[in-house]
Amino acid sequence: MADRGASALSLPEDWPAHPDPILALNRMGSFDWDLDAGLMDMDAQAFEVFDLLPEEYDGHPESLTVRVPPPEAARLDAAVARAIKDGSENYGAYFRIRRRDGTLRWTHTQGYIRRDESGRPSRVVGIVRDATEELADSAARSLRAAQDEAFRQQTGVVQVISAALAHARSVQDVIDVLKDTHGIRHLGAASLVMGLVEAGRIRLVAEGPVGSFVPGTRITRIDEPYPMSEVVRTLSPRFIESAEEFEADYPILWPHITDLRITAAAYLPLIAQARPIGAMGLLYDDRRGFSDEERAVLVALGSSIGQSLMRAMLYEQEKDLAQGLQQAMLPRTIPSVRGADIAVRYRSAALGRDIGGDWYDLIPLPGGTASGGGRVGAVIGDVQGHDTHAAAVMGQLRIVLRAYAAEGHPPATVMARASVFLHELDTDRFATCLYAEADLSTGVVQVVRAGHIDPLIRRGDGSCDRIPVQGGLPLGLSAEFGRLEYPVTTLELDPGHTLLLCTDGLVELPGTDLDDGMSGLAALIREGPDEVRDLADRLIQVAEERGGDDDVALLLLRRRTRQTTRPGGRLQQHVAPGDPEALTQARHMIRAAVRAWGAGGQADEIELVADELVTNALLHTEGSAIVTLRALDGTGHRLRIEVEDCSSALPRRRDAGENGVSGRGLLLVDRLADSWGVEARGGGKAVWCEFRLP
Repeated sequence: MADRGASALSLPEDWPAHPDPILALNRMGSFDWDLDAGLMDMDAQAFEVFDLLPEEYDGHPESLTVRVPPPEAARLDAAVARAIKDGSENYGAYFRIRRRDGTLRWTHTQGYIRRDESGRPSRVVGIVRDATEELADSAARSLRAAQDEAFRQQTGVVQVISAALAHARSVQDVIDVLKDTHGIRHLGAASLVMGLVEAGRIRLVAEGPVGSFVPGTRITRIDEPYPMSEVVRTLSPRFIESAEEFEADYPILWPHITDLRITAAAYLPLIAQARPIGAMGLLYDDRRGFSDEERAVLVALGSSIGQSLMRAMLYEQEKDLAQGLQQAMLPRTIPSVRGADIAVRYRSAALGRDIGGDWYDLIPLPGGTASGGGRVGAVIGDVQGHDTHAAAVMGQLRIVLRAYAAEGHPPATVMARASVFLHELDTDRFATCLYAEADLSTGVVQVVRAGHIDPLIRRGDGSCDRIPVQGGLPLGLSAEFGRLEYPVTTLELDPGHTLLLCTDGLVELPGTDLDDGMSGLAALIREGPDEVRDLADRLIQVAEERGGDDDVALLLLRRRTRQTTRPGGRLQQHVAPGDPEALTQARHMIRAAVRAWGAGGQADEIELVADELVTNALLHTEGSAIVTLRALDGTGHRLRIEVEDCSSALPRRRDAGENGVSGRGLLLVDRLADSWGVEARGGGKAVWCEFRLP
């Protein structure tokens, strides 16, 4: 009963129509509605039906809303609009009015639509009457009960779908909910399409059944003449009540869906935070039109889906951000270590933002490089919490712990300094950590533990045991309480043995004891494959199968079997800055070894080259140097000198000039040695040269 025009338009000469007195005798009111002027004249009986006084009505149909509730008015408007659009001559509808005393009363109206010479509707003449007694019989009650039951069923479907959507954590989860048994089939739809708004376009992301996508519409502009584009532009649902209406309003789309035999469709904007994020279309093949209740249910469904999509999209964005942060904080690569096979793994938590404070690290240490093995620090740790703050704290803690270890501090000092750093950081988080410093040439491993779980060792025969390690308070707490003592436990890692460090997410499960978890992990390692990478994959696979709400970090270090070499084939000397005695010892070591290996005639040249390399390392790196002398091939046919330092800057040859006193070192090396080069060593490098022996 919407206003169809302005009251200023001229009225027909025969308006209003004079009702037949018989109508009044039968308690029927009459009305004459001029569609162009937007005015409706009602007789006295009509005022009585609507329970209105003449002075309460200004001639405009919208004034009747004081008696006609909005849902009833919407349904009545839909019936009139449908009759006008379909070309019908008349219409009829039951609706309820609310009387002055607040009670509802059923009313019936029937109207005749008059059209001008061109067929355009211009006037509606009709009657209104009290239909309370008429609808009081059992058939009417059954009809109302059936309608109410259908409405409850549809409402129940929306509730079920909304409950399922509450658990959706991704856009695909939302799509799966709508396409499963609680989705479109319960809503009676034959097909579903869904699109997301992206940069002024709509990208279709779902179809049901498979194959219902229309060619050329997977990506469309919002300004194109499609129903999904229309609802995104207008932010209003679009209900298409017949195939004829679909064909007339969307002639581009209709030819492509005729095979689906669509008889009605509902397109809903998916709105969140007052902006369109997508649209959904439900297509039906067994109905025409939608009642007010059905429209309300579908609009509520669209609102629920829109909110769920927004939550899923935000969650995916947060997850991508969290995973990117996590990957940035963890080591990008693990350096290769002479004398060891290394495997590391990380599994994110099942809850939260899939991010936490667990980390691992492998730190090359100065003081050991040779075919038999080097020195390396292995770290495993866990910052309290499962959020981006925990990951940020973890990244800072990993960096400083790595720096303290690379500086050459003893393990206990490394841990104490890391605890002080975390305590002074502006955070309320603490961390557990285990640091193991291994000399792979000897197999000696020094371990310190800060509130973390013990390591495990798998031996060459496959047996595995938990290794008790003395420990101190977690990082941060030990500094807060002034208890920075971290006792050092020394272990022996024989060739073929594997050291395993992990966080508690691998062993702790709800309802289980930590000791039981460690025993179960040891049994799993005994049964696992020999190769460290395969074993790491197996352990993470088990963690995935168990699920759990905690992160898992894992580091395995296997000491390789020692290779046989000629006795006396390797010598090594550590030279610290400002230590002339150590430099002299290195020179004596080189001279004695060269003569012992039968190259006395080249002793001066070899000693001179080695001295130049050591001097360059001490002079240009501001750190210590490690001199290694080896006889290659096991027969002494080649001699190799390596000088390792902690600087990544590469040496370069330069012209010293006629009067220069520096710059000749690498020229001497290049001239006297048979070959030379530079190798990257973790955070530093090694400059090497080789001599052919007689």
